Amino acid sequence: MKIIKGIFALFQVILFAAGLLPVDTKVDYGGTPYVPPQIDEPLYIVQNGCSLYSISLSEDADSCLTTAAQELQTYVEKCCGVTLPILTADTATGAPVISLEVEPTGVQTAEVGFSIHDEESFRLFVEGSTLHVRGTGSRGTLYGVYTLLEDYAGVRWFTPTLEVTPKSPDFIVDAHLDYSVKPSFSIRRNDCAGTSDAYRARSKMNVSFWKTAEDYGGALTYVLWDVTLDKLIPDNLFSEHPEYFAEQEDGSRSTDHICLSNPDVLTIAVENARASIAADRRGAKYLHVGQKDNTNYCRCTLCEATYARYGSVCAPTILFTNALADALDEDYPDFMFTFYAYNETDRPPTDLSLRCRANVAPVLCGLHKACRSHPLTECGAVDGQETFDNLHIPQKATIAEDFKIWTKVADTTYIYDYTINFLNTAQFFSNLGTLQSTMRYMHDIGITGYIYNCGDGHEAAFNELRNYLLCRVQWDVDCNVSHCMNEFLAAFYGEEAAPYLRQILDIQTAQIRATAHAFDFDWHYQSGFYPPLTAAKLDNLWKKALAAEGTDEQRFNVGKANLSWEYFKANLFMGRYSFLNPLRMKANEELYDSFRAHGVNRVCSFGIIPEKSEVNFMDRPFKWGR
Repeated sequence: MKIIKGIFALFQVILFAAGLLPVDTKVDYGGTPYVPPQIDEPLYIVQNGCSLYSISLSEDADSCLTTAAQELQTYVEKCCGVTLPILTADTATGAPVISLEVEPTGVQTAEVGFSIHDEESFRLFVEGSTLHVRGTGSRGTLYGVYTLLEDYAGVRWFTPTLEVTPKSPDFIVDAHLDYSVKPSFSIRRNDCAGTSDAYRARSKMNVSFWKTAEDYGGALTYVLWDVTLDKLIPDNLFSEHPEYFAEQEDGSRSTDHICLSNPDVLTIAVENARASIAADRRGAKYLHVGQKDNTNYCRCTLCEATYARYGSVCAPTILFTNALADALDEDYPDFMFTFYAYNETDRPPTDLSLRCRANVAPVLCGLHKACRSHPLTECGAVDGQETFDNLHIPQKATIAEDFKIWTKVADTTYIYDYTINFLNTAQFFSNLGTLQSTMRYMHDIGITGYIYNCGDGHEAAFNELRNYLLCRVQWDVDCNVSHCMNEFLAAFYGEEAAPYLRQILDIQTAQIRATAHAFDFDWHYQSGFYPPLTAAKLDNLWKKALAAEGTDEQRFNVGKANLSWEYFKANLFMGRYSFLNPLRMKANEELYDSFRAHGVNRVCSFGIIPEKSEVNFMDRPFKWGR
């Protein structure tokens, strides 16, 4: 029966790929319908270019509240041409004010290093002529200012270098305004290329790893992050103590991994952790336990027994991190300890008596095995098993179930996400249609943090759009992705080009969903299957987008985005890249020149495009830089 279903599924894919079955291109990107802020009774903060309002701060306002006041002053001036004075509360009496406040019960990050969420909520409300921006902490007040500017002045921060500040002689809020906002995830990280403390705050990201960003309310920072076990247990110990390191199946030892069951290893790790914490001058409150990027984990008798007892290779990592946290708890009670659930350790224990301490959190990396063109809770495909039958036959959503189990193992859980195709960064990666549904699921099962790692340094197709959408959904999993997408496309690519690009994204998202799976580490360069008529339609839409009016920067951005489609066609010998075209090598050379002209020096994350003299233009471009 399964064979028959598989044949039927393959037949369906062939019909979709051949264009014999229509693909619905009306993509639901998720989120609740967008409703603009309502103004039933106007309260004018600025009217006809004039204002009686000032910005009120308490006398003991910290640097973050001061930043909030300055940001509000700056952007009201940019939008309305009016400079609102910043006054202390006792000098602002008698005049209408925008009062920037902090709830007296707010829990400060300095007191509880892993409760950063507690000071990020805020309430916007009006009492008489006073507009209150009240955060549960100073960071919440800052985020409230940014939301006020977004909702009522139309300000947008699309990228670190692209902001939109609509010009208007009026700045109006509703006289009965009163609503509260709480972020969907307590930990949010998406450092796009060129980010700064200011942009991180404006996009409401609170993880920096290394920078404290005190003027913007602080950021989650690490004493040690990423691959850290080689700092806690240095490789140079191997010569004298090979028993500290992973035993392989043949009985040899390797520095690829650590033997976390060896009690001496914990003692050394504790001392090195103490030294790292003592050397830190930023006030970081996080320390990470991260293995090297391989699967050569320890096979010694003690480790194998622990794997068997708890039903997962992750068990020694949990026990080790718990013990590390316990040993440091008396001296560092406000520290949080995280560890990677990655590769061999990404499956949770089956014996749920093994739990993380309250200040220990797994950083779950399993999404790199998940298909991104289909919902996480529906698609059973995993990297290396992307069979056609998974497209149309219900599968067990193993990865989604694993995440749910992890929330029972730990009070705090962070997702570590990658949302580009590392092996073909230049091609369109079809994850835009599942961003919201994936994060909605994570939120609903109790995941507390979302860390994205591919915004910085990866010249991936439509990466600026992806970065912006990720920030919006990390903050609010119910935001309307389609609305956010349309706003971004108009600003970044130009209002005339935006509708064509939206159609392109819809068609590619729908076509890939119908015919293929999309993975972060995807070897294949076809990404999806486009029948001739669909490919011709995409060609025509790109032609219109490239010819659209816009600023020089917007036209440059359209040209850069078009590289993803040209890269796809060149790899599949389509159009002018056909093997039958005697000028094919010339077309490939022109594509190479276009990559360079648009500042793109990679088509794959793991290699730089070589100098032109070193490229064989008979090769398809997926081979460049590998």
